[in-house]
Amino acid sequence: MKKHIPNSLTCCNLICGCMATGAAFYGNYQWAVLMIVIGAVFDFFDGMVARALGVSSNIGKELDSLADVVTFGVAPSAILFYLFHEVHYPEQLSTFNFQLSTLKSFLPYTAFLMAAFSALRLAKFNIDERQHQQFIGLPTPANALFWGSLVLGEHAFLVSLKFNAVFLFLFMLLFCMLLVCEVPMLALKFKNLSWADNKQKYIFLIGCLPLLLLGTSSLAAIIIWYVAVSIAFPKR
Repeated sequence: MKKHIPNSLTCCNLICGCMATGAAFYGNYQWAVLMIVIGAVFDFFDGMVARALGVSSNIGKELDSLADVVTFGVAPSAILFYLFHEVHYPEQLSTFNFQLSTLKSFLPYTAFLMAAFSALRLAKFNIDERQHQQFIGLPTPANALFWGSLVLGEHAFLVSLKFNAVFLFLFMLLFCMLLVCEVPMLALKFKNLSWADNKQKYIFLIGCLPLLLLGTSSLAAIIIWYVAVSIAFPKR
Protein backbone atom coordinates (compact mmCIF):
# COMPACT_ATOMS: atom_id res chain seq x y z
CA MET A 1 0.00 0.00 0.00
CA LYS A 2 2.73 2.44 0.97
CA LYS A 3 4.35 2.20 -2.47
CA HIS A 4 1.32 3.99 -3.93
CA ILE A 5 1.54 7.00 -1.61
CA PRO A 6 4.30 8.93 -3.49
CA ASN A 7 2.65 8.31 -6.86
CA SER A 8 -0.66 9.51 -5.43
CA LEU A 9 1.03 12.74 -4.37
CA THR A 10 2.50 13.08 -7.86
CA CYS A 11 -0.94 12.57 -9.38
CA CYS A 12 -2.26 15.33 -7.09
CA ASN A 13 0.44 17.56 -8.57
CA LEU A 14 -0.76 16.62 -12.06
CA ILE A 15 -4.40 17.35 -11.17
CA CYS A 16 -3.38 20.75 -9.76
CA GLY A 17 -1.62 21.49 -13.04
CA CYS A 18 -4.72 20.57 -15.03
CA MET A 19 -6.90 22.78 -12.81
CA ALA A 20 -4.40 25.64 -13.13
CA THR A 21 -4.46 25.30 -16.91
CA GLY A 22 -8.25 25.32 -17.04
CA ALA A 23 -8.47 28.36 -14.76
CA ALA A 24 -5.89 30.24 -16.84
CA PHE A 25 -7.88 29.75 -20.05
CA TYR A 26 -10.76 31.57 -18.32
CA GLY A 27 -8.48 34.37 -17.10
CA ASN A 28 -8.79 33.30 -13.46
CA TYR A 29 -5.18 34.06 -12.58
CA GLN A 30 -5.68 33.79 -8.82
CA TRP A 31 -6.98 30.24 -9.00
CA ALA A 32 -4.38 29.25 -11.61
CA VAL A 33 -1.48 30.49 -9.50
CA LEU A 34 -2.91 28.91 -6.35
CA MET A 35 -3.09 25.54 -8.09
CA ILE A 36 0.50 25.90 -9.32
CA VAL A 37 1.65 26.65 -5.77
CA ILE A 38 -0.24 23.66 -4.36
CA GLY A 39 1.15 21.52 -7.16
CA ALA A 40 4.65 22.66 -6.20
CA VAL A 41 3.98 21.53 -2.62
CA PHE A 42 2.94 18.08 -3.83
CA ASP A 43 6.00 18.00 -6.10
CA PHE A 44 8.25 18.79 -3.13
CA PHE A 45 6.84 16.05 -0.93
CA ASP A 46 6.38 13.16 -3.38
CA GLY A 47 10.09 12.46 -3.76
CA MET A 48 10.73 13.05 -0.06
CA VAL A 49 8.00 10.58 0.90
CA ALA A 50 9.26 8.01 -1.62
CA ARG A 51 12.76 8.17 -0.14
CA ALA A 52 11.46 8.10 3.45
CA LEU A 53 9.34 5.01 2.75
CA GLY A 54 12.04 3.36 0.63
CA VAL A 55 9.71 2.95 -2.33
CA SER A 56 11.44 5.03 -5.02
CA SER A 57 10.77 3.58 -8.47
CA ASN A 58 11.41 4.27 -12.13
CA ILE A 59 7.69 4.73 -12.78
CA GLY A 60 7.60 7.32 -10.02
CA LYS A 61 10.41 9.29 -11.66
CA GLU A 62 8.69 9.19 -15.04
CA LEU A 63 5.32 10.15 -13.56
CA ASP A 64 6.92 13.05 -11.71
CA SER A 65 8.31 14.50 -14.93
CA LEU A 66 4.99 14.12 -16.72
CA ALA A 67 3.18 15.89 -13.89
CA ASP A 68 5.78 18.67 -13.83
CA VAL A 69 5.37 19.29 -17.57
CA VAL A 70 1.69 20.04 -16.96
CA THR A 71 1.95 22.02 -13.72
CA PHE A 72 5.13 23.95 -14.48
CA GLY A 73 5.03 23.96 -18.28
CA VAL A 74 1.52 23.88 -19.70
CA ALA A 75 -0.12 25.86 -16.87
CA PRO A 76 2.20 28.91 -17.08
CA SER A 77 1.88 28.75 -20.87
CA ALA A 78 -1.89 28.96 -20.48
CA ILE A 79 -1.46 32.00 -18.21
CA LEU A 80 0.69 33.66 -20.87
CA PHE A 81 -1.79 32.66 -23.58
CA TYR A 82 -4.56 34.59 -21.83
CA LEU A 83 -2.24 37.48 -20.98
CA PHE A 84 -1.33 37.86 -24.66
CA HIS A 85 -5.02 38.58 -25.29
CA GLU A 86 -4.97 41.35 -22.68
CA VAL A 87 -1.72 43.17 -23.39
CA HIS A 88 -1.46 46.22 -25.62
CA TYR A 89 -0.58 45.71 -29.28
CA PRO A 90 1.15 48.75 -30.84
CA GLU A 91 -0.19 49.81 -34.20
CA GLN A 92 3.18 49.28 -35.84
CA LEU A 93 6.83 48.73 -35.19
CA SER A 94 8.30 52.03 -36.27
CA THR A 95 11.61 50.55 -37.38
CA PHE A 96 10.03 48.12 -39.81
CA ASN A 97 6.66 49.80 -40.34
CA PHE A 98 5.18 46.41 -39.49
CA GLN A 99 1.51 46.14 -38.53
CA LEU A 100 1.84 44.09 -35.34
CA SER A 101 -1.88 44.23 -34.64
CA THR A 102 -2.39 41.81 -37.53
CA LEU A 103 -0.64 39.16 -35.45
CA LYS A 104 -2.98 39.54 -32.50
CA SER A 105 -4.83 36.36 -33.41
CA PHE A 106 -1.59 34.40 -33.79
CA LEU A 107 0.89 35.69 -31.21
CA PRO A 108 -0.90 34.26 -28.13
CA TYR A 109 -0.18 30.74 -29.35
CA THR A 110 3.55 31.38 -29.08
CA ALA A 111 2.99 31.13 -25.31
CA PHE A 112 3.15 27.36 -25.65
CA LEU A 113 6.83 27.60 -26.49
CA MET A 114 7.15 27.79 -22.71
CA ALA A 115 5.62 24.33 -22.37
CA ALA A 116 7.99 22.91 -24.99
CA PHE A 117 11.09 24.40 -23.37
CA SER A 118 9.89 23.23 -19.94
CA ALA A 119 9.56 19.68 -21.25
CA LEU A 120 13.08 19.90 -22.71
CA ARG A 121 14.39 21.25 -19.40
CA LEU A 122 12.86 18.32 -17.50
CA ALA A 123 14.18 15.78 -19.99
CA LYS A 124 17.70 17.22 -19.64
CA PHE A 125 17.40 17.13 -15.84
CA ASN A 126 16.48 13.45 -15.86
CA ILE A 127 19.66 12.39 -17.68
CA ASP A 128 22.15 15.03 -16.48
CA GLU A 129 24.43 13.64 -13.75
CA ARG A 130 25.72 17.15 -12.97
CA GLN A 131 22.48 18.27 -11.36
CA HIS A 132 22.72 16.47 -8.04
CA GLN A 133 24.16 19.45 -6.14
CA GLN A 134 23.08 22.29 -8.44
CA PHE A 135 20.75 22.96 -11.32
CA ILE A 136 21.82 23.62 -14.90
CA GLY A 137 19.31 26.11 -16.21
CA LEU A 138 16.30 27.60 -14.45
CA PRO A 139 14.18 24.94 -12.68
CA THR A 140 10.66 24.66 -14.09
CA PRO A 141 8.87 25.30 -10.75
CA ALA A 142 10.82 28.56 -10.36
CA ASN A 143 9.83 29.62 -13.88
CA ALA A 144 6.15 28.83 -13.30
CA LEU A 145 6.07 30.63 -9.95
CA PHE A 146 7.83 33.63 -11.50
CA TRP A 147 5.13 34.09 -14.14
CA GLY A 148 2.33 33.47 -11.68
CA SER A 149 3.66 36.04 -9.23
CA LEU A 150 4.38 38.57 -11.99
CA VAL A 151 0.91 38.35 -13.53
CA LEU A 152 -0.82 38.61 -10.17
CA GLY A 153 1.34 41.40 -8.77
CA GLU A 154 1.93 43.51 -11.87
CA HIS A 155 -1.17 42.85 -13.97
CA ALA A 156 -2.11 46.53 -14.19
CA PHE A 157 1.33 47.41 -15.57
CA LEU A 158 1.43 44.46 -17.98
CA VAL A 159 -1.84 45.49 -19.64
CA SER A 160 -1.00 49.21 -19.68
CA LEU A 161 0.32 51.26 -22.61
CA LYS A 162 3.78 51.20 -20.97
CA PHE A 163 4.03 47.52 -21.81
CA ASN A 164 3.05 45.64 -24.96
CA ALA A 165 2.94 42.26 -26.70
CA VAL A 166 6.45 42.68 -28.15
CA PHE A 167 7.97 43.07 -24.68
CA LEU A 168 5.97 40.11 -23.40
CA PHE A 169 7.09 37.93 -26.30
CA LEU A 170 10.77 38.83 -25.85
CA PHE A 171 10.56 38.39 -22.08
CA MET A 172 8.99 34.98 -22.59
CA LEU A 173 11.77 33.97 -24.99
CA LEU A 174 14.37 35.05 -22.42
CA PHE A 175 12.88 32.71 -19.84
CA CYS A 176 12.62 29.90 -22.39
CA MET A 177 16.35 30.29 -22.92
CA LEU A 178 17.00 30.35 -19.17
CA LEU A 179 15.22 27.00 -18.83
CA VAL A 180 17.64 25.19 -21.15
CA CYS A 181 20.82 27.26 -20.87
CA GLU A 182 24.07 25.77 -19.55
CA VAL A 183 24.24 28.25 -16.66
CA PRO A 184 24.61 26.59 -13.22
CA MET A 185 21.86 27.67 -10.81
CA LEU A 186 22.17 27.27 -7.07
CA ALA A 187 20.34 24.55 -5.18
CA LEU A 188 19.53 25.29 -1.56
CA LYS A 189 21.18 22.17 -0.16
CA PHE A 190 23.43 22.69 2.87
CA LYS A 191 26.09 20.14 3.83
CA ASN A 192 27.27 22.48 6.60
CA LEU A 193 26.63 26.05 7.76
CA SER A 194 30.02 27.60 6.98
CA TRP A 195 30.12 30.86 5.03
CA ALA A 196 32.97 29.68 2.80
CA ASP A 197 31.07 26.64 1.58
CA ASN A 198 27.70 28.37 1.27
CA LYS A 199 28.52 31.98 0.32
CA GLN A 200 26.29 31.92 -2.78
CA LYS A 201 23.32 30.56 -0.81
CA TYR A 202 23.70 33.03 2.06
CA ILE A 203 23.90 35.99 -0.33
CA PHE A 204 20.72 34.79 -2.00
CA LEU A 205 18.83 34.30 1.27
CA ILE A 206 19.91 37.67 2.70
CA GLY A 207 18.87 39.43 -0.49
CA CYS A 208 15.45 37.78 -0.36
CA LEU A 209 14.51 39.52 2.91
CA PRO A 210 13.79 43.03 1.51
CA LEU A 211 12.16 41.52 -1.59
CA LEU A 212 9.49 39.94 0.62
CA LEU A 213 8.14 43.45 1.19
CA LEU A 214 6.99 43.67 -2.43
CA GLY A 215 3.83 41.72 -1.69
CA THR A 216 2.33 39.65 -4.49
CA SER A 217 5.24 40.45 -6.79
CA SER A 218 7.85 39.34 -4.26
CA LEU A 219 8.16 35.82 -5.63
CA ALA A 220 8.85 37.12 -9.16
CA ALA A 221 11.52 39.46 -7.76
CA ILE A 222 13.07 36.61 -5.77
CA ILE A 223 13.33 34.44 -8.90
CA ILE A 224 15.09 37.31 -10.72
CA TRP A 225 17.42 37.65 -7.74
CA TYR A 226 18.00 33.88 -7.79
CA VAL A 227 19.11 34.00 -11.42
CA ALA A 228 21.28 37.06 -10.80
CA VAL A 229 23.07 35.49 -7.81
CA SER A 230 23.59 32.23 -9.69
CA ILE A 231 25.26 34.08 -12.55
CA ALA A 232 27.18 36.70 -10.55
CA PHE A 233 28.45 34.35 -7.83
CA PRO A 234 29.07 31.01 -9.55
CA LYS A 235 29.79 28.06 -7.30
CA ARG A 236 33.49 27.29 -7.08
